[in-house]
Amino acid sequence: MENCSEVKEFIFVGLTDTPELQVPLFIIFTMIYLITVVGNLGLVILILGDSSLHTPMYFFLSILSLVDLGYSSTITPKVMAGFLPGDKTISYNGCATQVYFFVYFATVENYLLAAMAYDRQVAVCKPLHYTTTMTSSVCTSLAISSHICGFILSSIHTGNTFSLHFCNSNTIHHFFCDIPALFVLSSSVSFINIVVVFFTVLFNAAFALFFILKSYFFIFIAILRMRSSEGHQKAFSTCVSHLTVVSIFYGTIIFMYIQPRNRHSMDTDKMASVFYTMVIPMLNPLVYSLRNKEVSNALRKIVDKTKSSLGISF
Repeated sequence: MENCSEVKEFIFVGLTDTPELQVPLFIIFTMIYLITVVGNLGLVILILGDSSLHTPMYFFLSILSLVDLGYSSTITPKVMAGFLPGDKTISYNGCATQVYFFVYFATVENYLLAAMAYDRQVAVCKPLHYTTTMTSSVCTSLAISSHICGFILSSIHTGNTFSLHFCNSNTIHHFFCDIPALFVLSSSVSFINIVVVFFTVLFNAAFALFFILKSYFFIFIAILRMRSSEGHQKAFSTCVSHLTVVSIFYGTIIFMYIQPRNRHSMDTDKMASVFYTMVIPMLNPLVYSLRNKEVSNALRKIVDKTKSSLGISF
């Protein structure tokens, strides 16, 4: 630890240092963030305002939208600022805060996707018992449990990462404070630090993914037993959106954290990180709403009401 000067701020390398790409990327990520904010907040307001959407599925979807909004807001504004001249730094405490909330929202989403899979299992496999199984207390317990897991995991990872010493070098080869990128900077990373990250991510992702796969195993069995093609189509339509989000979310997690580090570079990690930090929060409300007739009908009601009120005004 001799000649060690503890860093007080970090500097992001960012996605690219090519000057010609700075403005186009700033515009692209600004649009992505605006779509994310409008899409997720709009979906939450729509669910709260329409009584026909006050069901367990939309309860979880509204929470997922808020989580996606927080998830994106933790990363995207700083990325956008990084495309502006002289704004690629973040304080030590700011970096720790970003790591905490990044892990928190990612963990909550991880377990929310598992809760939503269970909800779909009950809806498809036991439709007659759906209202008695997915009660408000059960839904609330599942949601609170997801947030408790987020609090525990984010505390572990933030403490594990920022108990390290960061000396002299403070350039993060990433566009946000990601844990693997911070480990590269520290000279005091031990085998235990790496094991904590690897096994906590592996356990939590595998634990939630196991329940998701188990739920869909029973769903597919139930679908195979259905005799009508209309029943098949309805069951698939209720699950395809969730399966799409699950595939993208867990695919990027496996690629980023579970694959051996010598298989891919930090630049490849940055490209993958764009998907789960910015693209997925933008896509989730679109995926869940565009293919959903109930959401479309609720949106149509609001549009009709708006037209009527404007007609009265004029």
